[in-house]
Amino acid sequence: MNGLWRCAKYAFSPNKLKYCGPDKNQELAGYLKTKISDQGLKEMLNDFRAMQPYLKLIAKENGIKDEFDEQVVEAYWLGNELLETVSLKSFFNHALPRLTKKDLQWFEVKLPQGAKPNHNFHVFNFWKRTGHLARLHTIETMDACRISWGEILQNNQFSIFNFQIKTDKLIYINKKLTFKSAIKTVQSLDNQYKPGDWVTIHWNWVCEKITMQQAKNLEKYTNLALKLANLTV
Repeated sequence: MNGLWRCAKYAFSPNKLKYCGPDKNQELAGYLKTKISDQGLKEMLNDFRAMQPYLKLIAKENGIKDEFDEQVVEAYWLGNELLETVSLKSFFNHALPRLTKKDLQWFEVKLPQGAKPNHNFHVFNFWKRTGHLARLHTIETMDACRISWGEILQNNQFSIFNFQIKTDKLIYINKKLTFKSAIKTVQSLDNQYKPGDWVTIHWNWVCEKITMQQAKNLEKYTNLALKLANLTV
């Protein structure tokens, strides 16, 4: 059940901030520290109302019975080839009950231009934050909520669980969203990472170490989501 544990890594940080999921962050942190995956963790993750329908959509469109299959989890959070199998009709039907009339008009424009049902597309193109806070995103919250990636430079001198990361920052300039290089300090539940590792980040917490191919996939789907967002920003 590696997909469950991997999914929990990405769900932890917004749950800690009380943005998404059940009020059980200590239990979720316990699962991550012990690397245990069981039915209790699955039930906890099923309560993430924004994430879980996406996982079910990706799994169903690829003939995968378990929505927490590791490749399904990766497709949603990072992006992989499973996204390419999701039909436009299925993605539209998935999004329809969750969109305002204005959002729906924008979505209908973007759908045939390559929209994919992953986390960063949702963040950049559906501006209302989901979960427990029905608020519009700011540039800062979009940047924190998206899954970003970067290279660890060093441990923070004050804590082995803080790291400096060479990454990109989302900015708004000339009426467009874009990225610029940045150095950020992020947190981690453990100290297993070292300088030179490439990692993903969600709400300023390290999620996992990734390969260069996974980084390229994440960059590809992030740039696509950003391109589509700029059609209606």
